[in-house]
Amino acid sequence: MATNKKTGLGRGFEALLPQDFNRELVLEPGEKVQKIALDKLHPNEYQPRVHFDETALEELASSIRHFGVVQPLVVSPDTHDTYSIIAGERRWRASKIAGLSHVPVIVRSSKELEQLEIAILENVQRVDLSALEQAASIERLHREFGARYDDIAKRLGKAPSTVNNIVRLLQLPQAAMDALATNKISEGHARAILSLKEQPEIQHRLLELIVGQQWSVRQAERYVAAHKDGLDNEQTAHARVHTENPVTKALSKKIGTKVSVRRMAKGGRLEISFKTDDELTKIIQLLDR
Repeated sequence: MATNKKTGLGRGFEALLPQDFNRELVLEPGEKVQKIALDKLHPNEYQPRVHFDETALEELASSIRHFGVVQPLVVSPDTHDTYSIIAGERRWRASKIAGLSHVPVIVRSSKELEQLEIAILENVQRVDLSALEQAASIERLHREFGARYDDIAKRLGKAPSTVNNIVRLLQLPQAAMDALATNKISEGHARAILSLKEQPEIQHRLLELIVGQQWSVRQAERYVAAHKDGLDNEQTAHARVHTENPVTKALSKKIGTKVSVRRMAKGGRLEISFKTDDELTKIIQLLDR
């Protein structure tokens, strides 16, 4: 179990990692948001995304009509008194459908964008950065610069699966992110909680059990496996977590070493611990009687 110590996230944690990734992920402290006419903006020619779902755009346009554009676009000036959209083309398209004339933007020069991208990449590579801070930085590269996760992985020298797993931490319930940020749970615990994302109530219960009963990652994983096996009964699922029962205790007393049961998707296995080959020989002789 990880120890409870301070992390670098501090009081700004909720602002750094909002559940819906609003403008705090792209707006620096004190940075100015401007209003620019839609006809002054144009898509970035290097934007990898070429298809936009029409139904989703209509839904976003409806939201914009009611609430406006909550998250500013990020743009860069070009040579024709217009601006290239670095991030937010979908919001730009939906704003046109919604009938807006202007949208909020953050204007950054090409040099500023390059410097910011390098700074974020360097930040991700810091050894003292927490998993959540890495995830926020990677997500910022993805959203603000349109970088694909595979490309970010290459630039960081990490496997794509590693980067994807780090970013997935941002899908945790807020309570679980808080617990991870304060080291009340480990990354392994967090991934176990994540695997129950379709069952938020059970996620919350698992978090309580991990923190309250100091469960190991293995115990958390067994709890998850029990629920994925369709064991909706909480008592039965909870029982699967424990590796000891009256039978294992009796057998352990008989052979003089630890005996545990490991539940699996189908059935399980009985584990008998030993420290030396001589101890193993003794156990075999006892069982062979």
